[in-house]
Amino acid sequence: MSHTADIVVAGAGHNSLITAAYLQKAGFSCVVLDTRRVPGGASTTEEFLLPGFRIDGCSTGHTLIQSNPVIADDELGLIADYGLRYIDPDPVYHVGLPDGEAVTLWLDLDRTCEEIARFSRADADAYRRLIAEYDEVKHIFAQTRGPIGSGPALEALLDAHPRGRIWMRRNAMSAWEVIRREFEDPHVQAFLLWVAIQTLAPTDMPGSGLLPYSLTFARQRRSWTIPVGGSGQLTDALVRYIEDRGGSVRCGENVTRLLIEGGRCVGVETAAGEHYLARKAVVSTIHVEHLIDMAPAEAWGEEFIYGVETYDIGGSVFTSYYASTEPPIFETSQGPTSSVACGVAEWPEEMIRLERDIRDGKWVRAPWILCASPSAVDPSRTPEGKHWFKILAEQVPEPPAGRTWDGVKPELAAEHLARIRRVAPNLTDDVILASLAKSPLDLEADNPHMIRGAMHGGSRSPAFSGANRPVPGWASHRMPIPGLYQTGATTHPGGSVTGFPGRNAAIVMLQDFGIDPAEAMAREPATAAVK
Repeated sequence: MSHTADIVVAGAGHNSLITAAYLQKAGFSCVVLDTRRVPGGASTTEEFLLPGFRIDGCSTGHTLIQSNPVIADDELGLIADYGLRYIDPDPVYHVGLPDGEAVTLWLDLDRTCEEIARFSRADADAYRRLIAEYDEVKHIFAQTRGPIGSGPALEALLDAHPRGRIWMRRNAMSAWEVIRREFEDPHVQAFLLWVAIQTLAPTDMPGSGLLPYSLTFARQRRSWTIPVGGSGQLTDALVRYIEDRGGSVRCGENVTRLLIEGGRCVGVETAAGEHYLARKAVVSTIHVEHLIDMAPAEAWGEEFIYGVETYDIGGSVFTSYYASTEPPIFETSQGPTSSVACGVAEWPEEMIRLERDIRDGKWVRAPWILCASPSAVDPSRTPEGKHWFKILAEQVPEPPAGRTWDGVKPELAAEHLARIRRVAPNLTDDVILASLAKSPLDLEADNPHMIRGAMHGGSRSPAFSGANRPVPGWASHRMPIPGLYQTGATTHPGGSVTGFPGRNAAIVMLQDFGIDPAEAMAREPATAAVK
């Protein structure tokens, strides 16, 4: 059976839903297909542990999307008309260190600096300087998040800034080089490495030097921003927006093949044999490693195939989920408290060594651990008086030699929980109601885009970023096959919940259709909530 729409979208992650929403707003009928039983990709909230416990399977923090016009200017009315709400928890982080000390990040800059001054007054001054200096140039780096080729290159923008050449150097350095140059105390260095490492970018490799600035600045200014009700509230609002305007989002539809006629992509075929034909274009958010298998090699060309075959999918993670009667509670200089996130870090040199070992495929202890506990600040996610938290850690995708993941998962989850108990000792066995551990391969089985448990769609090192993402020459969202566009985490500017790949793809497509994106994407006059 065949179905027809102006735009066929393969994949229902938050980026492809944003693309579809803007195109639907511009008057193009869209049908969005996803292999999973719920839309949202890595931004879903589901009850897979106990009834009433609404758990974010992957993404939880939505800090980085706050600067995107889809939220900052509410261009789609997701906040005004669809009830999407965000909160900025305080404190933001509490990070335990190997000697039993810990660093807490508060939204109040003075308070955070006093926390750092417990270890080094010079580092407290350096931290304040870090925030101020990035504040001066954040608009320059923000300009580079738009579609590739749509504006001046970063080098040109920095060259026009009074301190631009300093930032050229910082941007080319590694995160660890930046941190150890600017900060002297190992407690503070470890804390900042823990913050910089959250996108799984190797912090000892060139090109990661901006992370200690950009991620620390974002958390200091906006916290670990979370949507009330769960990460899926963003994608649920996008689905309602699309459907309210005549589009459709269909789950359980596994796209297996691109339909090519006369060298042009004219639609997709699903595993059930259904054909979805596109009058205007096809948009994919399928991981590029899977996408190239959906059309003949000659349709892609040698350069594109080489680019995909050499694409680095990025670091893998191991995740465990817990339903509990309490959130993680830790001691701070201000007394016992809880927050949306906490974690543990090793000393800097050990973190760097363990990161390298994992990249080499060695089975070693996790260099860092993150514990997210949004129910500590958002009671709508759990039954009254209950909580949930999840623990994430970088890990190799395969179990140790001679072992299976089924045998290893309970041991690894117990080790990670024991390390989190160093900062949150209240998480005793009697507090935990249920748990579930997922290996990197389990995460891939849940969501095929997370190849080998890689959550961010690919490495953010220079070889796979900017004009090189996903493949040099095809970073503008247009694919080698005419009529086919790509969005999602494998496109610029990469993974995490930013919405920029989705908005960028919409801009490029609207331009190709002869429509002014600024006019088509502008916020409509305020209306009553759409039903």
